[in-house]
Amino acid sequence: MAMSTNVKQLPIDPKMFLVTVDGGRTLSNYQRGKTIFAQGEPADAVFYIQKGKVKKTVVSEQGKEAVVAIFGPDEFCGEACLTGQMLRLATAVAMTECEIMRFEKAAIIRLLHEEPAFSEVFVSHLLMRTVRVEADLVDQLFNSSEKRLARALLLLANFGKDDRPELVIAKVSQETLAEMIGTTRSRVSFFMNKFRRLGLIDYNNGHLEIRSSLLNVVLHDDPHINR
Repeated sequence: MAMSTNVKQLPIDPKMFLVTVDGGRTLSNYQRGKTIFAQGEPADAVFYIQKGKVKKTVVSEQGKEAVVAIFGPDEFCGEACLTGQMLRLATAVAMTECEIMRFEKAAIIRLLHEEPAFSEVFVSHLLMRTVRVEADLVDQLFNSSEKRLARALLLLANFGKDDRPELVIAKVSQETLAEMIGTTRSRVSFFMNKFRRLGLIDYNNGHLEIRSSLLNVVLHDDPHINR
């Protein structure tokens, strides 16, 4: 299944508005592996990630799990509750140590009504999310599993963002990478070893180093979409 991850910073820092919310907000720290919200729980809040990375997963009735999105700092998640969603359709879990602000649905709605500038920021967030989902779909439909893995690793390292890329990122299991790009763990292991032999990545001591030369895997023979 395709996955989304952050590609660009929001045009305005949303924290300048979020700190003004009077009531209805809670700041919490999550250790790696801790659940932020779970599939099937009431959808009654929006979460803003101040630090760390969060993965969103969905489990089918047959018990198959897929990673459908990766979120990073300065991103929102759980905003589907604003569209009338009553129950969570996915589970959000901390991939690293996270600092996350939880906003009750009423608090966010009030902020959207009272602060037009924040509304603009939030709409920008939603539009960027839509663009990412479309890019993920194209990636899933037209690219090989090798290229999808390279793209996923680059996005996890923040390549494509305005900020400086994180050349060394927290350890991500091969099982998680397989779920992110819709392939098997054995295929991920094969390509990871290939990337390491070619000097495109390096991993040891629980960390993964991404080198900019990995971009060549993604850019080579990029699929052409007729317009």
